[in-house]
Amino acid sequence: MKAKVDKDLCIGCTLCVQTCPEVFIMDVEKADVKVDIVPKEVENSCRQAADECPVNAIIINN
Repeated sequence: MKAKVDKDLCIGCTLCVQTCPEVFIMDVEKADVKVDIVPKEVENSCRQAADECPVNAIIINN
């Protein structure tokens, strides 16, 4: 599974970083992904971060 942050949509709320710090990191004012492949053990929290993103800026690809 891979995750991506659409920087044009991201508002920098940090919710994804709080929900899944193993995958997401803040890059100045916007979130970014810090892994190429989401580790199996954090896939659920990564999906949760995507689901809870207030602007739907996180894209998940299986």
